[in-house]
Amino acid sequence: MAKSEVEVITSERRRRHWSRAEKERIVAAALEPGATILGVARACGVHGSQVFRWRQQLCSKPTSAPGFAAVTVAAEPPVAAARTQGLIEVELGAETRIRISGAADAATVTAVITALRAGKR
Repeated sequence: MAKSEVEVITSERRRRHWSRAEKERIVAAALEPGATILGVARACGVHGSQVFRWRQQLCSKPTSAPGFAAVTVAAEPPVAAARTQGLIEVELGAETRIRISGAADAATVTAVITALRAGKR
């Protein structure tokens, strides 16, 4: 299969440069009803994978640039205050765990454990 047209690149660049307008024109032609990307690529003298890449670049949603989030560094609580608050951790079987931090009265803890046991039956 012989091509009737040959392109000779005489610049120092070895690769062909496509402007954004040319890329948009080729991608638009490939998106026409009944057109195939490979058919349009052959007609324009481009490799099919290049047209797929251009379509991905031109038709994808723009992503926001990564940035920094505002962060506030809080001071650690005093050690004495952390000890007075307390922590209760109860495991009922392998799947149920409850963690209560801070001040909790015995009636509340008993009610929570009773409710969890009733739900396991």
